[in-house]
Amino acid sequence: MQRRKFLRAASIGAGSVASASVLAAPAIAQSMPELKWRLTSSFPKSLDTLYGAGEVLTKYVAEMTDNKFNMRIFAAGEIVPGLQVLDAVQNGTVEIGHTAGTYYVGKDPTFSFDTAIPFGTNSRQQDAWMNWGGGRELMNEFYKNYNVRGIVCGGTGAQMGGWFRKEIKTIDDLKGLKFRIAGIGGLVINRVGGVAQQIAGGDIYPALEKGTIDACEWVGPYDDQKLGFNKITQFYYYPGWWEGGPQPMLYINLEKWNELPKAYKAVLETGCAYAKEWMISKYDAENPKALRELAASGTKLMPFPQPVMEACFNASIEIWAEISAKNAQFKKVYDSWRPFRNDEILWFRVCEGTFDNFMARMSATNKLG
Repeated sequence: MQRRKFLRAASIGAGSVASASVLAAPAIAQSMPELKWRLTSSFPKSLDTLYGAGEVLTKYVAEMTDNKFNMRIFAAGEIVPGLQVLDAVQNGTVEIGHTAGTYYVGKDPTFSFDTAIPFGTNSRQQDAWMNWGGGRELMNEFYKNYNVRGIVCGGTGAQMGGWFRKEIKTIDDLKGLKFRIAGIGGLVINRVGGVAQQIAGGDIYPALEKGTIDACEWVGPYDDQKLGFNKITQFYYYPGWWEGGPQPMLYINLEKWNELPKAYKAVLETGCAYAKEWMISKYDAENPKALRELAASGTKLMPFPQPVMEACFNASIEIWAEISAKNAQFKKVYDSWRPFRNDEILWFRVCEGTFDNFMARMSATNKLG
């Protein structure tokens, strides 16, 4: 069932939105109810890609239903703070929210699987698990505990490792470091001696400027440049090992979801698939230019040292085991996700990784032409 839905959603891409709207809207408009929903976002309007995906979705749904199904979008803080979107949807304050499960690991670490697990999957591998590995079904079974239905609605690609006031040469350089980082990645930072701080995107800059935090991570060059982190810190690390393929989510109040006509459910799912492709392709298009501009302005681009990566990797494995031992829902999802991820990584080692690494070497030696 889920696979058929995915194929139906994937068949409508950016180039076919207008034609699909022309075909679908009249049939829906003749018999469907008029709905006015509120969509609250975890993201500020200044982040035109993260927040913008919500705008893309609301426009798409309205066009596909001939304005019968309207969703008004609100930025973080306009109805509820950015990190309280799940609560607002769960208790019916709003019908729908655009957010990331990783913000809610304090409620249950199982939420992290819908966004990203440290040293987990890249974007394509996460898609594969969600659509073909049972991830969608497992997560929606879990969401019932919180009175929501979830649909993937975005993707950023692998994220950067963040901005630091000082160089990170050894794992000891993380000790005592107040680092803005969300989700299970924060648990890993705590395990290796840092002090994780979860702060909404719009609040990171003032916290960094005032010295409330020593370092921060967000998404990547395009957003980070907009947020101005380079004005305060100069060391920009990669990769963001805690988010190799993160996917923002759309959470829908479960009662409202169940009340929706099937046609509107299909439009929402298809709209989310469209918004996801819009988001990730925009980041892929905008990040290279932003990275060049940051480097030209004095930002020092640096990889995390291998021993630091390995220490965090080992801490991640310990934390997964500890959570699995005391959280049955986490273990159920983890036992599906882990072997699927392992197979995906093996396949990518054989072909995708070999191709990417070769092209990277050609780029490094200026042989791309």
